[in-house]
Amino acid sequence: MTTPDNWRKSSYSGEGDGNACVEIANSPTQVAIRDSKSPTATLTVPTEAFSTFVKALKITRA
Repeated sequence: MTTPDNWRKSSYSGEGDGNACVEIANSPTQVAIRDSKSPTATLTVPTEAFSTFVKALKITRA
């Protein structure tokens, strides 16, 4: 995945300066994840794996 230009901040980032959050960017086949404090380091995973991960988090929070 080349460097995406569609980074979005986590909905849990809250108000304020927004400098301490997780950001994601996606393509049809991959999701890139980075820490806003260290934007050059990214983790890229297949979209399906990311979707499964997020679903598992939602189940855990319930």
